[in-house]
Amino acid sequence: MGVVNCHCSQCRRFHGHFGAYITVPRDTVFFDADSTLAWYRSSEAAQRGFCSRCGASLFWKGDENPLVDIAAGSLDQPTGLVTLRHIHVGSKPDYYEIDDSLERFPEGAPEPP
Repeated sequence: MGVVNCHCSQCRRFHGHFGAYITVPRDTVFFDADSTLAWYRSSEAAQRGFCSRCGASLFWKGDENPLVDIAAGSLDQPTGLVTLRHIHVGSKPDYYEIDDSLERFPEGAPEPP
């Protein structure tokens, strides 16, 4: 499992910079308490989850997708994760450069084999 950096405009607005996510099956995510978890519809096909108490950006989930993306920055350390790739680099703004040698995709990542 690894981190994918998303440079789309919605992730940048939600996180204040690009989004860094891990993707896991929805049925593997459990909450001790979800009274402060809030969701908002960010597009016709997806929702974003956040903490209604502190405002932390936490999740992205597509409506018809059995997976959920968890903001890597919200995980306790050490995570043992590594960054794998960048997606939506065609939407990257002009105020930063991607200066690593990781895979880059102009839009979303291709489907796994």
